[in-house]
Amino acid sequence: MDASLVDVGAQDSELKNSPVAWESDEDSESLRAVEPGEPVCFFNGQAYDHDTVVKCGPELLRCDHGIWYPVGPSDTGEL
Repeated sequence: MDASLVDVGAQDSELKNSPVAWESDEDSESLRAVEPGEPVCFFNGQAYDHDTVVKCGPELLRCDHGIWYPVGPSDTGEL
């Protein structure tokens, strides 16, 4: 795994978080309609720029204009 990846841990519902579009979510397309193309994603109150990849437990998440998208498991070292 890339040592520069930030390990953000689990989402804290008390803090500002952008939505995560999990593959199992049937509403992932509707998330794009709700989010107006934000320049950053939030995770536990911290802002991350578009295209930033973070480690969230066993998953890697990539910020895409205000929505987090899974890009693979965090233990593969590949993006």
